[in-house]
Amino acid sequence: MIDQPTKERIRKLHPSVREEITQIIKECDIALTGRAKVRITQGLRTFAEQDELYAYGRTKPGKKVTNAKAGQSIHNYGLAVDICLIIDGKIASWDTVKDWDNDQVADWYECVKIFAKYGWDWGGNWKTFKDLPHFEKKGYKWRNLIQKKRDSEGYVFL
Repeated sequence: MIDQPTKERIRKLHPSVREEITQIIKECDIALTGRAKVRITQGLRTFAEQDELYAYGRTKPGKKVTNAKAGQSIHNYGLAVDICLIIDGKIASWDTVKDWDNDQVADWYECVKIFAKYGWDWGGNWKTFKDLPHFEKKGYKWRNLIQKKRDSEGYVFL
């Protein structure tokens, strides 16, 4: 069963990926067999929210959390998600090696494989700024998306 915060974040994603991401989350939850469930912690992000994140480690205290300015993140177009695992319905985990269901495969990697099956890139595969919670729909580049016209709800035409 997909939790309420995840459902709300799915509703804000680009319409073209909502059904697919719902299916991905359901398949992940089935593969994880119980203790761990996937939660989307971030989906669509506004340009203002992106600039706020970009400021960390630059003009705001803290470490850098992104190299993407407003418009340069696939999140800005509703085509990316960040996840965590919710353990026993209450503890958020970003542990990529824990095997909560004891099937000899890290739960995180079970999800990575399912996202990949549907054509999503994992930020953990990036060469430089690795982003382990991040998944984005393959085939989209911000330089193309930023130039596209938007519909009445603000989503780019793909």
